[in-house]
Amino acid sequence: MSLAVIKFSSEDCGICHKMSFYDKKVTEELGLQFIDVKMQDTATYRKYRQILLTQYPDKSQMGWPTYIICNHPDGEFKIVGEVKGGHPKGEFRERIQTVLNSVPN
Repeated sequence: MSLAVIKFSSEDCGICHKMSFYDKKVTEELGLQFIDVKMQDTATYRKYRQILLTQYPDKSQMGWPTYIICNHPDGEFKIVGEVKGGHPKGEFRERIQTVLNSVPN
């Protein structure tokens, strides 16, 4: 299964910026694809919007940033988990790993 972590963030969000120092690296170390979607980048946002709206139809419960873990993000995707908000590097890694551990092989 080819899993990706899609980061939905804002250029104006300080926590999103802080997470950018290690979120991609941690994700790739865990063998996952990393896709960075800034809400201001309309072309990229439009491409992945359906994934975000599947998880948060009105966006009211999403965190900043929101990381959605799914398979086949560019096609028939299936969401397997998420991590919301800012976390220290080690905790972020643990939260992503917890989602991965819950995915059936």
